[in-house]
Amino acid sequence: MVTDAPVQPRQLITDELWELLEPLIPPPPPAVHGRTGRPRHEDRSVLEGIVFVLSTGIGWARLPAELGYGSGWTCWRRLRQWQDAGVWDDLHAAVLDRLGQQGLLDWSRASADSVSVRAKKGGALTGPNPTDRAKLGTKYHLLVAADGLPLNVVLCGANRHDSLFLAPLLDGQRAVKGTGRGRPRRRPAKLHTDKGYDNRRVRIYLRRRGIAARIARIGIDSSQRLGRHRWVVERTIGWLLSYKRLALRYDRTAATITALARLAVTLICARRLRPTD
Repeated sequence: MVTDAPVQPRQLITDELWELLEPLIPPPPPAVHGRTGRPRHEDRSVLEGIVFVLSTGIGWARLPAELGYGSGWTCWRRLRQWQDAGVWDDLHAAVLDRLGQQGLLDWSRASADSVSVRAKKGGALTGPNPTDRAKLGTKYHLLVAADGLPLNVVLCGANRHDSLFLAPLLDGQRAVKGTGRGRPRRRPAKLHTDKGYDNRRVRIYLRRRGIAARIARIGIDSSQRLGRHRWVVERTIGWLLSYKRLALRYDRTAATITALARLAVTLICARRLRPTD
């Protein structure tokens, strides 16, 4: 028997992630002269719409209304509002805290690397990519734990050197809670990077931070030996680029692309969350 019942969209946000996000969302703006306008779309549904755009790469204006996420522009505005309120950074920190408390973060070693993508419409945080015929592009810098969970992400133009952004990756890493009553942790014991970070400035910085440098030396270390530990960050880059809105950049503003990148690494981390009792 054929029915005309609408197909329910797949749930993209887990209850565990929503439990962490809901307290972080700022209250809606007060009514002006007692007028509230159209009923406000539910925050969780809008979040589902944001994740749908991030995952599929569809344009904001083309988000299908029948999915029940609200209009694409509603999702875009809410994304920006929450970015301005610091929600996405706080959510990533909350997910990392929960993972740390569940004993699911391995700080014994970390890896850093970057990947460049083409920016079709230009915009902020872009630059001529030297590996793509000087086409405008954006570079994502990732810091990941020993098991590949992304600890931090920083964006810049595709023409910027990797070594310049290692300090922002580590300095911008928030303290993460762990099991027991120990102090929150914000740096790994060791850091593995490729030859793009092989310079004196980086080694001095890591030594001052108390982090053992495992950096491939130009003209000495082979890539095969390097790959024994660094494959995890390359896998995480693959996870990041599976979000199609990041794999080919269309959003022009720094606020939008930064929010989407932070949300993507948060979703990657949230996959490991265990259900709470």
